[in-house]
Amino acid sequence: MNAISRITPRPKPLAGLRHPGTLLALALVGAVHLAAWWGLNRPVALPDAPAQIAGLAFAPYQRGQTGERGPGPTEAQIEDDLHRIAPLTRRIRTYGVDGSLGRIPALAAGLDLRVTLGAWLDTRATHNAAELRRLVAIARASRNVDRVLVGNEAVLRRDQTPAQIIAAMDLVRRQIRQPVSTAEPWHVWLDHPELGRAADFITIHLLPYWEGLSAEDANRRVMANLDRVRAAFPGKPIVIGEVGWPSDGRDIGAARASIVNQAGFLRRFFVEAQARGLDYFVMEAFDQPWKTAFEGRAAGYWGMFDLDRAPKWPRAGAVSETPGWMGWAAGSTLLALLVGAVFLAQRPDIRLVGKVIFAGLVQGFVASIALVILAMSDTYLSTTAAAVWALLIAGQGLLLLLLVGDSFDLAETVFGTRWKRRFAALPAAPGTRQPKVSLHLAICNEPPEMVAQTLNALAALDYANFEVLVIDNNTMDPRLWEPVEQHCARLGPKFRFFHLGKYPGFKAGALNFALRATAAHAEIIGVLDSDYLAAPDWLARMVPFFQNPEVGFTQSPQDYRDAGPSAFKRMMFWEYAGFFRAGMVTRNERDAIIQHGTMTLIRASALRDAKGWAEWTICEDSELGLRLMRAGWRAVYVPASMGRGVMPDDFAAYRKQRFRWAQGAVQIVKFHAEALFNPFDRSLTTGQRWHFVMGWMPWFGDALGLAFLAGSLAWSAGLVFAPVRTDFPILLFMLPSLGLFAFKLVQLWMLYAARVECGPLDRLGAAIGGLALTHTIGKAVWMGLTHRRAAFLRTPKMADAPALVQGVLMVREEALVLLALWAAIAGVAWRHGGATSEAVLWCVVLGVQSIPYVSAIGVSLLAAMPARRALEVASPAPVVARVREMA
Repeated sequence: MNAISRITPRPKPLAGLRHPGTLLALALVGAVHLAAWWGLNRPVALPDAPAQIAGLAFAPYQRGQTGERGPGPTEAQIEDDLHRIAPLTRRIRTYGVDGSLGRIPALAAGLDLRVTLGAWLDTRATHNAAELRRLVAIARASRNVDRVLVGNEAVLRRDQTPAQIIAAMDLVRRQIRQPVSTAEPWHVWLDHPELGRAADFITIHLLPYWEGLSAEDANRRVMANLDRVRAAFPGKPIVIGEVGWPSDGRDIGAARASIVNQAGFLRRFFVEAQARGLDYFVMEAFDQPWKTAFEGRAAGYWGMFDLDRAPKWPRAGAVSETPGWMGWAAGSTLLALLVGAVFLAQRPDIRLVGKVIFAGLVQGFVASIALVILAMSDTYLSTTAAAVWALLIAGQGLLLLLLVGDSFDLAETVFGTRWKRRFAALPAAPGTRQPKVSLHLAICNEPPEMVAQTLNALAALDYANFEVLVIDNNTMDPRLWEPVEQHCARLGPKFRFFHLGKYPGFKAGALNFALRATAAHAEIIGVLDSDYLAAPDWLARMVPFFQNPEVGFTQSPQDYRDAGPSAFKRMMFWEYAGFFRAGMVTRNERDAIIQHGTMTLIRASALRDAKGWAEWTICEDSELGLRLMRAGWRAVYVPASMGRGVMPDDFAAYRKQRFRWAQGAVQIVKFHAEALFNPFDRSLTTGQRWHFVMGWMPWFGDALGLAFLAGSLAWSAGLVFAPVRTDFPILLFMLPSLGLFAFKLVQLWMLYAARVECGPLDRLGAAIGGLALTHTIGKAVWMGLTHRRAAFLRTPKMADAPALVQGVLMVREEALVLLALWAAIAGVAWRHGGATSEAVLWCVVLGVQSIPYVSAIGVSLLAAMPARRALEVASPAPVVARVREMA
């Protein structure tokens, strides 16, 4: 007998934590993870800096202040900043004299600091005139102002012409005693030698980061460019007005902005500058993040001190990029160990290699999000930017949860060795009582010849005690329903037909009608789709499970009989097979299977107690299964194929079916949120709650992917049309997106290799078929989240294949998104080229985001290709090798 007299008891939480293989895997991976943190954060030995440096560029703007608008720093804030830098240097350089900036020389005098005073010139004539008047007045009144700069990079920005700068220098020179110059990058002086002839001294900016040089090679370039300017202006004093390196920012060629590189460049420069006796100002004293709005991210990170006035690195000894890395390493390692332990304790039978792979993936996932948060913690963010990044990090947290769940699913499916809930579906012994089964077939506008074949298969069941109720609702054409009615009459009294006409509730409404019309003594309700040809022994093999009073419903896989002649349908066949041959088997271990509306049997009393099928959702089958589990009923899944239907005929129908499934899943999650997410609600077991949430999480991931895609396109527009103001996303944020895509492909490949008997080409086809639905699923989830109700969309079957042009039209939305992504790739490549790893990686991210859209177009065109008719529906024989029966 195949009936189970006792369902496997639910395991105790964390019962397998003490398994030696689990502890070994966790310890090994944890040690490797800590070693990786140590290796990436080893201190770098650098030459020590001198006790004092020649000078510092001084901009005293504090957090929340800018040099463009709003109140500037107070005198007290400026004085405090001057006290901080006074032990480091005896000279500062300023950039403007407006507002409180004009008080810097007077405040610096009390600390014996000399000032090279600067005036800010731009395109505003009135402002420039007033700025020069203030410059002259302050220079004449300040004994510690020893040099004056008329403008800063005004020629480079094209705010002023060389002639205008020369005139301004002459105007100022006639009124003060100090030598006068202007400040420009080194190449501007070479391009405009008339500036050098007019200046009392040459003030050059040497910032090799902007030239794309590595920090190790930068000092050689600095000295070479200094020598070029010196040779062009022999006898003229040369002051390096700005020299430095940012601690954060985009990569430019070989230039990498980091704390170690900033410290390395400057400490090597200090040593050589001291040996050469150079006159210079380091760019700059304090970080000024307000500059990022018009100069890019790096502009905010040139300070030797951060915005909170803390030194970024020591002036002697080794330098570490992240001095507090040990805390982050310990925290992320411990969190990953705890997560890994909780999961692996549930399945101590997983082989050691599977445990190591899972623990390693968890450590990698947790480390990736820890590194993103760490990077963001060292970044100056506005309130708006902080909110955006918080949302992005929350999104990555959801992806992390999804990846952990998928990793565990992979580990237990591929490397699990003991399956406790595998049921052998064998017919009951001869003479065993056969309870009455009422089979319900809801149809709507179905081809009558297809329904007739389904009914013929039911008539051939080798089970005596059953009835068949055919409920036709919302079919207005009598040519469709009358032949079915007549066929039922021919098949005899077991077959009853009901034509409801216009009737509410869609399929659920029809099934509820059938439940009310069911024979009073029927103990089991069966449901199957109108295209399914049930195997003769379906009821004989599945009904005996109900001898166990705990069983509320049974389920066998959806399977199909029309995969042979069409490459499109073969692709669909194997894409469906992955869920029923791997996913459902794993879910069954925790009594958490998805009930689907075909090839299912339900205890009649349980269905009536549950008040029938829910008419508020478009996935009434899955909702009923969850409701029955909440009521305490157990489920049985037998992976042996006991009936076969037909698949959608074209990509539009395939997509419509998945849209309904995904939107219906969101409806169910919203309705049953208390049971799914409230840990104090005990109507579901932990395993059931986990599988229902994580089973649908990939669909929510597709919705999140749509949001990321919209953000990527908007970000790309900024990179193309506002390249200075828009920086690339940080590397640590781009890598997880690529890692997720790669992991999903590897996971699918390994799951199919372990549980689904198909070749590599069919695995690839299944992956492409799934990718083609990504956009549709994402849209469906958003629709489910934002709409209370949804329309029931029938999946038409047995229709003629569409023309090629229809195949294109079916995916016009996906085609438009694909064109937008490719335009973004072209725009970013044109604007930024391949000069930086960030630009290349961003183009790769956009390319990966385009793969589902390429897949959708390809699958739609494949479905539209002329092909011989899929399969004569009269034949129930399979046209592909039967997937291994796992019973």
